Amino acid sequence: MEIWLYLAIVAALAALVLAAVFARQVNSASPGSDRMQELMAAIREGAMAFIRREYTAVAGFVAIMAILIFVLLDWGRPWGSIAYIFGAFLSALAGFIGMRIATAANARTAEAARTGGIDAALPLAFRGGGVMGFTVAGLGLLGLSLGYLFFRVILEDEQAFEIITAIGLGGSSIALFSRVGGGIYTKAADVGADLVGKVEAGIPEDDPRNPAVIADNVGDNVGDVAGMGADLYESYVGSIVAASAVAVVGAARGELSPATVLLPFAIAAVGIAAALIGSFMVRTRENASQEDLLRTLRTAVWTASGLVVPGIALLILLDGTIGWPIFFAILLGLVAGLLIAYFTEYYTSYTEKPTQGIAQASRTGVATLIIEGLAVGMRSTLAPVAIVMVAVIGAYLLGFNNAAGGRIGGADGGLYAVSLAAVGMLSTLGITLATDAYGPVADNAGGIAEMAHLPKEVRARTDALDSLGNTTAATGKGFAIGSAVLTALGLIAAYAQTSGLQGAQLTLLDPRLLGALLFGAMLPFLFSAITMTAVGRAAMQIVEEVRRQFREIAGLKEGAPDARADYARCVAISTRSALREMVLPGVLAVAAPIAVGILLGPAALAGLLVGATASGFVLAIMMANSGGAWDNAKKFIETGELGGKGSDNHKAAVVGDTVGDPFKDTSGPSLNILIKLMSVVSLVFAPLFVQIGGLIR
Repeated sequence: MEIWLYLAIVAALAALVLAAVFARQVNSASPGSDRMQELMAAIREGAMAFIRREYTAVAGFVAIMAILIFVLLDWGRPWGSIAYIFGAFLSALAGFIGMRIATAANARTAEAARTGGIDAALPLAFRGGGVMGFTVAGLGLLGLSLGYLFFRVILEDEQAFEIITAIGLGGSSIALFSRVGGGIYTKAADVGADLVGKVEAGIPEDDPRNPAVIADNVGDNVGDVAGMGADLYESYVGSIVAASAVAVVGAARGELSPATVLLPFAIAAVGIAAALIGSFMVRTRENASQEDLLRTLRTAVWTASGLVVPGIALLILLDGTIGWPIFFAILLGLVAGLLIAYFTEYYTSYTEKPTQGIAQASRTGVATLIIEGLAVGMRSTLAPVAIVMVAVIGAYLLGFNNAAGGRIGGADGGLYAVSLAAVGMLSTLGITLATDAYGPVADNAGGIAEMAHLPKEVRARTDALDSLGNTTAATGKGFAIGSAVLTALGLIAAYAQTSGLQGAQLTLLDPRLLGALLFGAMLPFLFSAITMTAVGRAAMQIVEEVRRQFREIAGLKEGAPDARADYARCVAISTRSALREMVLPGVLAVAAPIAVGILLGPAALAGLLVGATASGFVLAIMMANSGGAWDNAKKFIETGELGGKGSDNHKAAVVGDTVGDPFKDTSGPSLNILIKLMSVVSLVFAPLFVQIGGLIR
């Protein structure tokens, strides 16, 4: 079914064309007054400077990994190393393009809100985020498709899929540093700006008097545009690689149809086509309520998801050797993604009881608000875990019992179906990521409206878009975490097959496996502690710098016309701190699976991966939802409920929001990368671990 491969290439190119169209529409919109353009330029300059320095630093890591692949793996000479560098380049390119357009859309969204209202501003902000979404989907699918076409079809290399896994590892490497570095940057600037500006000085959010305000706006882009884009790029590519790798082994054993190898590519192609159609559904009206705005974006996502279903059914029908149970396994993954997004929205939206309950807790102070926020985050883990559990078990049983074309699914069929569930969940990535990357565009638009002193009704419109962005960002994080878990499980299945592991080898009676499982369960907590501490250290530097400027620049705090904050200084501090602090988490994520694989062997490494995936999933959901709920509890109070801005309740909510910042934007989302990167590292280096067999026996 090589026609599916060419279909994937065409769909990927279509996604890139739409991204180019969206970019042109954004750039052709009016950027507003000279002051708005000045602010937009400062944000863009800071964001692009950070990403250039980050990619320069990461280039050294990529070079070392390419050398290791070349030296340690037979298939790495030279194509494996080249494929790894190719995957890293595509991931970096997607982040660069997406962030460049997002930083051009912020002032234009504010100007659209001023001249055309919400019904003009929402589609423009969505297109700004849509460039990121469709660039990630297009480059991700195009890179894998061209890799398969070159290595398998043209060169007829028997180790084509080992080489293609290196493309996925390249994307994972960039994702790790983009997510961790961007997360540290954005929250150091945000926490520093809030602690001195809103808490100590009592000035509004995004006030131009605050020296950290530009760094804060830059951080929204490097963390939630480039960082989230790299995160979901990794999941998208990893899910396709995992499903295809499992299919290669299953087809060789006769348990799966040969067509299953390219089915993940075809599903991704159908998903892109559906997302293209869904993206044109984003329309609203002036004076739309928060529920109306949510309904608009939800309709676009659901339309795309609904269109995927008949498209995949057509693929199954035309092939005839795959079997309808596989279709329902894919459908399970698609539905699981929508349900996780729904429950994440329920627990984090300020229109719902959980977040309103946190706001109510502010009446008795900061302590009760923090306690309630933690409790909401912990309760919120139940639904996503149950959804993923049902999806995994259901998909496995469907694949195991699948009979088509004279082939019985068996264990390979079950593992393949689980991997395809992840592909199904991520199939409409273009529009899902667009709704997430929309958030920082709207947030920046609000900041520019405040700093440019636009009329109050403009700020009210951008605040409505920003509140929607908070909800879509929280929803996007839930979706990213759920897709990361399914992708990691698919990669673990591919790793087990590549390593030749049998059920008898994977027993809790093996002390090496049990010890590695416990070690793996600990890693997400250690990783989170490192990243949260990094945010704290970086934020302290921002706090001291903002205090210094308020103290030494005459009239700055009072808003004197001739007093100007030194924004560049805070941007430089955030950049330097983030780049320094991202090194240790990056080394930990790569070194842990390699060390365990070499020392304890393939079976013990499987235990580490399972332990890290299980604990990382639950911890990431809890942290992301607690942080999102604290943020929107503050937004709920700012609408005028419970005293409004400046009240004691609001001050308590600001502290809760500050605590939640590294939860939801640094440590929680970074766990996605941890569990996926360790899985793909294990898959790539599996032949080495099998060869050594474990030094400790």
